[in-house]
Amino acid sequence: MIWTELIGALPGELTLQPPAPEPALAEAQQLLGHPLPDELAALLRESNGVGAEYGLELIWPIERIATDNLVLRRDADLAKLYMPFDPLLFIGDAGNGDQFALVPHTRRPDVFVWDHENDSRTWVAPGLAKYLDWWLTGKINL
Repeated sequence: MIWTELIGALPGELTLQPPAPEPALAEAQQLLGHPLPDELAALLRESNGVGAEYGLELIWPIERIATDNLVLRRDADLAKLYMPFDPLLFIGDAGNGDQFALVPHTRRPDVFVWDHENDSRTWVAPGLAKYLDWWLTGKINL
């Protein structure tokens, strides 16, 4: 799959970034303690993040993926409020506090949304391509 072509065919004005450097991908995997899911790594090798209107980041750059996930996993106060974040790999946000995540240890490409108000984790798409398409066409509605 060529991500830049797929993203270019989606509705809306999306912003692509230069590819993520391989050392940044390797460092993120080391910091996170697990490999990046294949689809995500492939997308980031073509565009280090996908932006939409109003500054929304549908796919975060690799640096933010690593940083935000580490903060969520290590914050003692958040651990008292929410179920563990360790199984999740947050990759983007809905602009309202809810965040989109993959579950790398399952080796499945499914995308979930974490609701920051009730701590639910809900399936929203069978993979990154559908996640982007369904979000942009309104099939994912939060």
